Amino acid sequence: MISEETERYCELHSSAEPSFLSALNRETHLTQVYPRMISGPMQGLFLRFLCNIISPQKVLEIGTFTGYSTINLAMGCQGQVHTIEVNPELETIIRKYLKESGVEDRVHLHFGEALNIIPTLAETWDLVYIDADKPNYLAYYRMVFPLVRKGGWIIADNALWDGKVISAGKKDKETLGIIEYNEFVQKDDRVENLLLPFRDGIMMARKI
Repeated sequence: MISEETERYCELHSSAEPSFLSALNRETHLTQVYPRMISGPMQGLFLRFLCNIISPQKVLEIGTFTGYSTINLAMGCQGQVHTIEVNPELETIIRKYLKESGVEDRVHLHFGEALNIIPTLAETWDLVYIDADKPNYLAYYRMVFPLVRKGGWIIADNALWDGKVISAGKKDKETLGIIEYNEFVQKDDRVENLLLPFRDGIMMARKI
């Protein structure tokens, strides 16, 4: 975790947020109960750069929220993005900004429980991005792993969970879910992994 001043300095010395993402960021903070769930400019740019680097053709996102990360994933790749959101009440804002960003033709939006939807998607994934309910992180990993191509990536957000993964005291179910996930991936000899201390922590795993 870095200081707010350092994070702000990094933002000022990174490519500017496009106007439509800035508008989405603002609307999310004005209308949503938990706006901090949005990826934000730095993480969005990171996801976009990552897609630019690895050039995935098939991307699966588990946890759309208002679509900020979805748009960045789609902007960074030339392929198709499938994204799953449990809350159908977010559809209006998601579709609004998919259209404004010009990526709606490459994004397939699914509503419902990810554990039910994933088996219905007949795809082999180049990149899976997990940013949903923390107690199910490991269940998502186990479900998607056979569907990820060799050399493909599974990326999980919030891998540090505000530092709670290393704090003393009783752990809530979200923290325990993240700890379980991190420990499993660390011991999984089917992947190379890197826990990146960026924003709230990103666990990156490449299938070998």
